[in-house]
Amino acid sequence: MGGAALALCLSAAVTGCSGDYSPSDAASKAESAVGSIASEASEAVESATAEAQRRLDDIQDGTDVKADVRAGPPVTGSDGRVRTEVTARNTDDSTRSFAVQVDFRDAGGQLVDTVIVTVDHVQAGHSATATARSTHDLSGEVRTEVARAVRY
Repeated sequence: MGGAALALCLSAAVTGCSGDYSPSDAASKAESAVGSIASEASEAVESATAEAQRRLDDIQDGTDVKADVRAGPPVTGSDGRVRTEVTARNTDDSTRSFAVQVDFRDAGGQLVDTVIVTVDHVQAGHSATATARSTHDLSGEVRTEVARAVRY
């Protein structure tokens, strides 16, 4: 998102230099474009969060087990995507799978992405891992947290 905002800012600034626009007009247009991008990004995250909630709510015979799941430290790959290892501990007496909603937050605590990852066929009394990966490039400090986990 930051790269797109920068590109729009630069585009607006260049446009402002070649025409009847003053530097303040260019700055105003750039600010408006950045605000529009931020609004669209916020709406996309809200939509993804609602979809994640719907998918978790649709799991038949699921049990809320957020306390049995943890997200490891976030790592940004060379592709700009943030990854975290999700570990699910199966405290049930039979093999179960887990659907886990992982939230990605910026340094200010703002939600910037959310994904669902599954940890399949965890043996009773054991733990297993899966990798949650952001859906787009995230810049700056990013924290990950388990928002919700359902065992089924």
